[in-house]
Amino acid sequence: MAQKSGVFAIFAFATTGGYSGTTHFTVECVKGEGKDVNPAFGYPFRLSAYPYLVPTCNGSQQNQTFLQGDFSSSAEFFVCVGVFGFLYCTAMLILYLGYQNIYRQTSRGPIIDLVVTAVFAFLWLVSSSAWGKGLTDVKWATNPEHLVEACKDICHPGEYPSMGRLNGSVIFGFLNLILWAGNCWFIYKETPFHKNPNPPATMEEGGVPGP
Repeated sequence: MAQKSGVFAIFAFATTGGYSGTTHFTVECVKGEGKDVNPAFGYPFRLSAYPYLVPTCNGSQQNQTFLQGDFSSSAEFFVCVGVFGFLYCTAMLILYLGYQNIYRQTSRGPIIDLVVTAVFAFLWLVSSSAWGKGLTDVKWATNPEHLVEACKDICHPGEYPSMGRLNGSVIFGFLNLILWAGNCWFIYKETPFHKNPNPPATMEEGGVPGP
């Protein structure tokens, strides 16, 4: 299960952390002679740091404009949870495969594993929800129809930015939530909370047989 969790964690933060895209609209001062404007943006989606030039119709210098909004906190939090989740899965996989005797030597190992896994399940819930809301705001801030509102007379919306990869990151985030929450059950069965701490004595151990 640790291996699957690590793989899904990679998918979650990789689809977000490496993203870059462009939105598109045209400025048409003379009918039939539109000038393309392609504002670029990317992770961590601090959109106010991305300038773009808008042509003017009077032939003067182009106006420098910035995309609006800062959605870096939710994106970086989501990626951070994914990275640390992957590192924890890697560490636990090494422990399971190479040091199983140490892990099962006392009840402390499974209990700590259960607590940490439950914390990560909660973090996946919070970060995926926050990033889902942040992605909605990114889509609105980069929507060509929204960008042309300041120059409706001469500006026309173009192609929407491709967001399929980012939609996938949110899906992977909630899949990680389900996977980590499911892991809690399997780890719980390894703890003394699930196992009987005082198994009944056998005949060989001098126990009294039941009726």
